[in-house]
Amino acid sequence: MPHWWKLSESISMGRRKLLGRLAAAGGVFALAAGAKAQDAAPADAEKGLRFPGDPPEHKVVYQLNKADGEYHSHVIFSVGAMLRQYGDNIHIVVTTFGPGIHMLLKKPRRPVTQEIREKVESLSHYGVEFHVCGNTLTALGLTERDILPFAKYVEVGASDLMELQQKGYAYISW
Repeated sequence: MPHWWKLSESISMGRRKLLGRLAAAGGVFALAAGAKAQDAAPADAEKGLRFPGDPPEHKVVYQLNKADGEYHSHVIFSVGAMLRQYGDNIHIVVTTFGPGIHMLLKKPRRPVTQEIREKVESLSHYGVEFHVCGNTLTALGLTERDILPFAKYVEVGASDLMELQQKGYAYISW
């Protein structure tokens, strides 16, 4: 056998041993990392677990008091974004008063697009509450019968905002 062949064979044997040792070490590291991840998994999984009836960690109330269509779009988009962000771990209330209540009237007296009406109704199916100020209704000569079925009558919209904040709701206004 030529001399260079033995040298080549020796180098190949050394490479195989080195690769074998690296593979073994990699396996040990992989097992250690897997055990560490497995130890962390229950805590992470429990953190995301929520059962029906558990109170949400996040609560927010939006003030909606204008009749402008672009304004409605911005507020409703934000509400949807919050739902996408927090899923069932958030409770959202939209309190309407003044010109904002028209969005929740069966027969609005100010322009409200069909798209906004559909989005509002859809959001209500996801647990978003829409509150309507009773003082504003009275000022317009309207009653609870004039609001959409999913909307909730509150006596005073401003006090609704205050009381929700006292219960820990974050307050958002445009």
